[in-house]
Amino acid sequence: MAQPVNIAVAGVSGYAGLELARLLLRHPRLKGTPPIFLGRPGEQESALPLLTELHPQLGNNNGARRLSLEPFDWHDLRARGVDLLFLATPHEQSREWVPQAIENGMKVIDLSGAWRLQNAANRAIYRFADEGEVTAAAMQEEAVYGMPELHRDAVRDARIVANPGCYATSIILALAPLIRAGFINLDHGIVCDSKSGVSGAGKAPTAATHFMNAADNLSAYGVFNHRHTGELLEQLHLTAEQITFTPHLLPIPRGILSTIYLELNSKRTADKIDHCYREFYASSPMVRWYGRRLPQIQYVAHTNFCDIGFELAPDSRRVVLVSCLDNLLKGAAGQAVQNMNLLYGWEESEGLL
Repeated sequence: MAQPVNIAVAGVSGYAGLELARLLLRHPRLKGTPPIFLGRPGEQESALPLLTELHPQLGNNNGARRLSLEPFDWHDLRARGVDLLFLATPHEQSREWVPQAIENGMKVIDLSGAWRLQNAANRAIYRFADEGEVTAAAMQEEAVYGMPELHRDAVRDARIVANPGCYATSIILALAPLIRAGFINLDHGIVCDSKSGVSGAGKAPTAATHFMNAADNLSAYGVFNHRHTGELLEQLHLTAEQITFTPHLLPIPRGILSTIYLELNSKRTADKIDHCYREFYASSPMVRWYGRRLPQIQYVAHTNFCDIGFELAPDSRRVVLVSCLDNLLKGAAGQAVQNMNLLYGWEESEGLL
């Protein structure tokens, strides 16, 4: 039998942390070895709740009723042979903990934006306190952008996997086949109009996500300065002048729909575009290509799929792409489990279908 994988999860209290716990507790490779769910450093064991007190919806999930959050202690995690640490923590916390996890012999899958960006100018939006320090630079150089469809082989060998942003996943997966094929007129520019459910803003309440503001409303935000923009530039090898990304807050709990407008650099047939995507994603079980049908959020909610479809204008030059995913799954926890599967040589979609 294969050696069991010992996993710990920090940040289980948030929306993505809940989904991550649900997926890991039912993952077929982890039966008999449930993850260690960690509290905040310094919290006393007596003050830590049962997992199901925190998330009652996990009550019937493979023994979750018996699990409590446990004190966060590096020595204890090392003594218990933890191989892999998931971080569903704020960016600043991940910047502190990833080097410590590596020092303690663990691999890390980080769901925050702490290690996604290789370019210092793109990282500047986060204002990391350790920017420029030797340790941070070494961790950054080692970190792999955890999008299996683009970096499958690199993820398999990684110690630090930087899970992509939710908006970025929806846009990068939609555009990568056409950009790599050289089909797009980049001088004309690409416009990405993206809309996300309220859970994308996290669990902490704000004025913008308050029911009175978000319900029966649609609002744009982060124009020209959203944190995920740098991911688009780096992963698609674009300049800021070649792509415009505008996110919107949609009054639904979860899901992202990105509508992307572009011009081809020469006339193409719909069949040529269709073939480009089918070939690019032939080995990607979590991408569903719709061809000339347009996906909807309701088709991907509570799944780890990214659904992509297109329409070609009568002039055979203008294309509209529509990309949909669940921001908490393919945009966060589900993609993290995909990356775990790659790290340990399991089927990429295992525990996700």
